[in-house]
Amino acid sequence: MDASAASAVILGARRVLENAWNPQVRCCFPNRFAYPHQWLWDSCFHSIGWSNFGDPRAVIELESLFSSQLENGFLPHIRYASPSSPSAPSSPSAVRGPLADRSSFTQPPIHAHALRKMLDAGLDPGPTLIAAVGRTLEHLWTQRRATNGLIYIVHPWEAGTDDSPRWDSWVGIDEWNIDRLAGHDTALVDRTSFDSFGAAAWSTTFVACPASVNALTAWAFAEYGALTGNASWTERSTELAANIDRMMWNEAEGLWNDVAVIGGGASVTIPTVDGLLPALITADARRARVALDQLIDPSRFAAVFGTTYLLRTDPLFLPDVYWRGPAWPQLEYLLWLAALRWERTDVADSLATAALDGVLKARFAEYWNPLDGQGHGGKPQTWSAVMAVVAGHYSGG
Repeated sequence: MDASAASAVILGARRVLENAWNPQVRCCFPNRFAYPHQWLWDSCFHSIGWSNFGDPRAVIELESLFSSQLENGFLPHIRYASPSSPSAPSSPSAVRGPLADRSSFTQPPIHAHALRKMLDAGLDPGPTLIAAVGRTLEHLWTQRRATNGLIYIVHPWEAGTDDSPRWDSWVGIDEWNIDRLAGHDTALVDRTSFDSFGAAAWSTTFVACPASVNALTAWAFAEYGALTGNASWTERSTELAANIDRMMWNEAEGLWNDVAVIGGGASVTIPTVDGLLPALITADARRARVALDQLIDPSRFAAVFGTTYLLRTDPLFLPDVYWRGPAWPQLEYLLWLAALRWERTDVADSLATAALDGVLKARFAEYWNPLDGQGHGGKPQTWSAVMAVVAGHYSGG
């Protein structure tokens, strides 16, 4: 591990967060040009980054995020900073649901982990914020659990991996077509039903149980149970993790597949690196080993500047295109945590070395080409600051 690279990431991450901090709205916008609003899992990663620096803005950022929580516990994936403009890049418009000031869809629940990082840093989230996180997790468990026992989503936005090839069977494409994907995303909103609070509840054409969302939800339950001492959350985590292993494991590929509930097809089996995230919560040591080995295997997901989102041998692999092959800092962080969970220091160290080099070469971009480090998307993008946690692990900072 290059100590100078780790130090550079720590300094750069702090600068990215400081430059993006907006005291009026009490959060960081991911990128003032590409993403001029507050996003759910982005703010969770910001909070983790702030905690790494022992900065109270870790708590403030998460409090700001939960100010958009609905009465039933649902947490929207976007809180609009201003009236939306459909012409602005990535700017929400009315197509994101019936609510005027926030989205009607959600995103993966990283907030329980963010709470734990606050506590580890000696910061006090307070009982109100802790309870708010619990209400959101309760909503996921009671309102978003399919009859098969898995957590479901009703739009690709809710997985965070918006244009992943795993959705291609729903879209009906066999090659990259951004216009068709964008049209499909908009059409899905019209096919979504919303509850009395304005939260997305079901869809007539798209319902899926992603391996990544289920893994992150089970992990959130475990984190929340540990920090509150409430054993029922630990039991729910164990139950969900068992369902993931029972219904999603793909022995041939050595990772976990998504499950289609309404619509979909063969694309749910496309090997993508987020299909390794159940290593965060599986109780099966063999499966975890098989999955994590792929992070150091160049014939699978390992690359010079991080992990590839798809196998580079896959005909769909496009290393510069949004969710079609690039490395993503938030996934690098989560996969690194999975390796540490299983004490796979070989995997964790290799992944960290490549990812830290990647975030530096890409200048803290939203995502980057894992083969040459070329940054894409928002530049800089605030969630890249989560890599300071990885860097700090190796630098002692």
